[in-house]
Amino acid sequence: MSLNAVLFDTKKAKPFLKWAGGKGQLINSIDERLPVQIKEGTIKKYIEPFIGGGAFFFHIVQKYAGIKHFYLNDANRDLVNCYITIQNNVNEIIEILQELEEEYLSRNEDERNKYYYQVRKEFNVKKTKYPCISTTAKLLFLNRTCFNGLYRVNRKGEFNVPFGKYKNPTICNTDNLRFVADLLQYATVTCGDFESTLKFIDSNSFVYLDPPYRPISRTASFTSYSKDDFSEQDQIRLAEFCNKLDQKGAKFLLSNSDPKNEDSKDRFFEDNYKEKLGFKIERVKATRSINCKGDKRGQINELIITN
Repeated sequence: MSLNAVLFDTKKAKPFLKWAGGKGQLINSIDERLPVQIKEGTIKKYIEPFIGGGAFFFHIVQKYAGIKHFYLNDANRDLVNCYITIQNNVNEIIEILQELEEEYLSRNEDERNKYYYQVRKEFNVKKTKYPCISTTAKLLFLNRTCFNGLYRVNRKGEFNVPFGKYKNPTICNTDNLRFVADLLQYATVTCGDFESTLKFIDSNSFVYLDPPYRPISRTASFTSYSKDDFSEQDQIRLAEFCNKLDQKGAKFLLSNSDPKNEDSKDRFFEDNYKEKLGFKIERVKATRSINCKGDKRGQINELIITN
């Protein structure tokens, strides 16, 4: 079946994980800044080195039929396991997830609490085989029943988000999982450092980069998505990677936090992207909803950087 035929049936596919930092609210701002070659259908490759929840991938794959090849990558092994097993084993995942959902919803709140931590403990048992179908099902379950739908791990790489007190969560969205599986048939999914995607990229490519954001304050450390933090040096390395993309003739768009929300003198992005490499920096409004202090939530600027 062609991609166009699949799209006819999957126009409602959406991210299968709730993901902190997901780009759902910025999709229109990003779409407005896409290179004209995507809208003309001349760009044939889409590469996303930090796939995360995949909000923009699901947007672009269902809107722009000219793109024929999709390369999705992340350093988070459990996350990549989700994409690969949904891609190849969606019916088995649905079966396990339905059992987890039925077991969970049949219990009262105290019993649900205990059941949640039981599944979390099982999920955190050292995994020696990937891809793993049961691991994906458990992560989807935890994502729908944990506090705020967060994904956070400790230094040991263990998922450590506490129980969320949802009365009637949708744990298994069967239709959406099948829609997602259909779209993923057209993607190559890999696990590794963002620089490992360079081998897929040429002048016929568009690269969307949504890295772990540079903290907008010295105390901003609400979560880690892997046991290895994305450091300041990694942020500099990412700017150098964008330069390599530009030299290959590829188009890219990168989103990141705006440090000027907290410190008007912070010129990290101006120095590393605009002055040094000549890339364009724009500021767009976004809502920051994750902060331990209620008065620190609300509208802030985020950055969109393009070549």
